[in-house]
Amino acid sequence: MSSQHDKHPASETLTLRLERCYTGVVHDVMRGMGLRDFTLPPELRPLMPETAMAGPAFTIRGKVDKGADAHQTLLAWTGLLSQAPSGTIWTTQPNDRIVAHMGELSAETLKNKGVRGCVVDGFVRDSNFLLAIGFQTWGRGFTPRDVVGHWLPDATQVEIRIGDVDIAPGDYLVGDRDGMIRVPAHLLEQVIDESERAMTTESLVRKAILSGTDPQQAYLKFGKF
Repeated sequence: MSSQHDKHPASETLTLRLERCYTGVVHDVMRGMGLRDFTLPPELRPLMPETAMAGPAFTIRGKVDKGADAHQTLLAWTGLLSQAPSGTIWTTQPNDRIVAHMGELSAETLKNKGVRGCVVDGFVRDSNFLLAIGFQTWGRGFTPRDVVGHWLPDATQVEIRIGDVDIAPGDYLVGDRDGMIRVPAHLLEQVIDESERAMTTESLVRKAILSGTDPQQAYLKFGKF
């Protein structure tokens, strides 16, 4: 049985390669390239910190609308779920710090569609259920309140801003216990290649240190520490 992932084997391979690159190395590579403002706010935390996540962003922007009725908000929310493509990360700037913008039924739907996880610049709920199904969820905290009668999406697949980071549709995200980084789509392969080389060099430095080499000498020899 084929999946939507099979239609894009090259991008899937890049996603998995990026997911194996820990964020400290990716950060150092991108800093070395002269890039700035690519690290998401440290207040955003993963529900499962032991699980790395990478993939292209499916972006969502929303707004508080307290005049919206229950049917309108739920119709709009389920419409968002229908749009999310397989292999992406649901990435939302809700412009709201009151209600939850991910929960059990939504996560079940997205996971079943092949969505890799979500990043919410706000709150989530049903955390025990999200843990049980293994749907990686990044957010700023938790609340039982939902979007009904309170919030509506404003646009999808537009550039959004989380902290100091602008995220365009299709930009890649990579996150682990240390935090999350945005990788511009046009630099993805270069960043992955250089990150993989840097991890190989770090392994040599680690081996040298464990064998008793002075740390400064190890740095001078390998040019990395």
